[in-house]
Amino acid sequence: MTQLLKISLPDGSVREVAPGTTPAEIAAAIGPGLAKAALAAKVDGEVRDLHRPLEADAQLALITVRDEADALELVRHDYAHILAEAVQSLFPGTQITFGPSTDDGFYYDFAPKDRPFTDEDLPAIEAEMRRIIAADKPLIRKEVDRETLIAQWRAAGETFKAEWAAELAGDEPLTVYHSGPENQPGSWYDMCRGPHLASTGKVDPQAFKLTRVSGAYWRGDQKNAMLSRIYGTGWLNKKQLDAHLTRLEEAAKRDHRRLAQEMDLFHLQPEAQGSVFWHPKGYIVWRALEAYMRRKLDAAGYREVKTPQLMDARQWEQSGHWGKYRENMFVVPDEVPNTDDDGPVLSGEADMMALKPMNCPAHVLIFRQGIKSYRDLPLRLAEFGCCHRNEAHGALHGIMRVRQFTQDDAHIFCRADQLVDEVKAFCDLLDGIYKDLGFEQYAIKLALRPEKRFGSDEMWDWSEQSLRDAVAQAGRATPEYGWEELDGEGAFYAPKLEFHLTDAIGRTWQCGTLQTDTVLPERLDASYVGEDGERHRPIMLHRAILGTFERFIGILIEHHAGRFPLWLAPVQAVVATIVSEADDYARAVVERLRAAGIRAELDLRNEKINYKVREHSLAKVPKLLVVGKREAEEGTVALRTLGEQAQAVLTLDEVVATLAKEATPPDMQ
Repeated sequence: MTQLLKISLPDGSVREVAPGTTPAEIAAAIGPGLAKAALAAKVDGEVRDLHRPLEADAQLALITVRDEADALELVRHDYAHILAEAVQSLFPGTQITFGPSTDDGFYYDFAPKDRPFTDEDLPAIEAEMRRIIAADKPLIRKEVDRETLIAQWRAAGETFKAEWAAELAGDEPLTVYHSGPENQPGSWYDMCRGPHLASTGKVDPQAFKLTRVSGAYWRGDQKNAMLSRIYGTGWLNKKQLDAHLTRLEEAAKRDHRRLAQEMDLFHLQPEAQGSVFWHPKGYIVWRALEAYMRRKLDAAGYREVKTPQLMDARQWEQSGHWGKYRENMFVVPDEVPNTDDDGPVLSGEADMMALKPMNCPAHVLIFRQGIKSYRDLPLRLAEFGCCHRNEAHGALHGIMRVRQFTQDDAHIFCRADQLVDEVKAFCDLLDGIYKDLGFEQYAIKLALRPEKRFGSDEMWDWSEQSLRDAVAQAGRATPEYGWEELDGEGAFYAPKLEFHLTDAIGRTWQCGTLQTDTVLPERLDASYVGEDGERHRPIMLHRAILGTFERFIGILIEHHAGRFPLWLAPVQAVVATIVSEADDYARAVVERLRAAGIRAELDLRNEKINYKVREHSLAKVPKLLVVGKREAEEGTVALRTLGEQAQAVLTLDEVVATLAKEATPPDMQ
């Protein structure tokens, strides 16, 4: 007699079923409503197809649209496969490569037979995708012998798929998914681990949109073939899609590159790929933010330092960065090398130096100067350190992703018994700064040990638990703060807390970070003398709040749509005249404002006042002070605030007092 499987459900009940029973059959046995709503199954935590047979006792949970994260991952994966099928249907001879889901949709990379794809191809591809969805073709999983599948790919002219299949690790059979029964007209298949929905018709034909086409190298290597990448966005229903497209429209309006041009903040150009040319107005924003951060750090007991840009390769090798991070570092010889007919001759890596990609090793070297006692701890070293990372050209994006950047970096050297208090203090400091800068909502995530890492399991156990305990004691390991643990996403030397901001239109940005590190102090021989008179290794906390000034200013621009709070605005007020008879009075008003510490400019141009209002509104000037003949005679101004229709007529003393108060940084109020 066949032994029945015991399948445990989330409500605590257990169902006994025959081996080979599918989650879909269990859903149908529970009720027709669940059978219709079920999209996939979680079997012992692994997401699987509804029709994949159960083979052993298991914990089973059925995924529906209420499980939004899992459901979105599934439908986006399906949209990617449907996209690939549609492209090969419309453009025979096109080779397929990869098609993953993304945070807001999906993409697929293709090797077209005749020409690269363009945005003009997208409407026809969308129509073909909807035809495939309407056909409601079953998605059928099949295991195929590796060599058989490689031979099939090669016979079909799919050289990219054949190459990838041949390099996959292990010798177990590979899985493919057929769209429609195998070997029947209209059947299509792709190599994929899955899972997928039961059929193409399970996705909403009105809940996706193809967005753009770009180039992409095969396997991300510029030495390989250039492919055509088609991007799309996919959702569970049309309402979600419409909301997303609205967010994209709003994001385009807030694009920091466009607003920076309108506000004359900065520019980028090919002569300095990945570096920013800050204009005077943009650098005012930088300086105001830097001064604010410096005051906050001074008050929190940090000591500011400055460390070298270039450091010897041997230092980076000792720290571990040379082996783990060298491809992202700018490496230079430490002196003019010897040469021969073929060019420079270097004696080896010992003769190399690198621009620092981070500040941490240099801060350890400062800590090592002189003997440190347990009484000296915690020691908090801060640096607005300029760093360089060799980001790929395709990864650069405005000032959000650059090669030269300045971190609001700090490292806290402390004893193990001080760790929890230091993490709690950091959380409080970060919370106040984010709220001062207009970010009321943020999430905290704990990134756990990666597969490739330094240090023992015991060290990682202690570090991870210490961060959990600290955030819990700070009252922030709660759903209100979006607390979540991320497997495998820690740094190679330490687990880390990540702080994800939510901006004005609902986007999230990972900015702040805190990492608990016992590896680097060991590798660089940092120690202090304990109460017992013996040498001990300090715990090293790597922490940042803004992340980098460049990226955070970009986030601020987009969050505020260029309408900075008055204390950060590069030009806080413009005094504009209606008639030339008010010119002298306007000059006097500007002098009063500047004397009060307000960044004010003068507009005496012979233009109509409506033209001036429009122009300064486009430049996002927060306050416009309009003066004419009457205002000059009465000693008043007409005050207009950006974004408001009404204006207030105030005395000059009232205006100066009002603006001076509003322009005071939040930490000085």
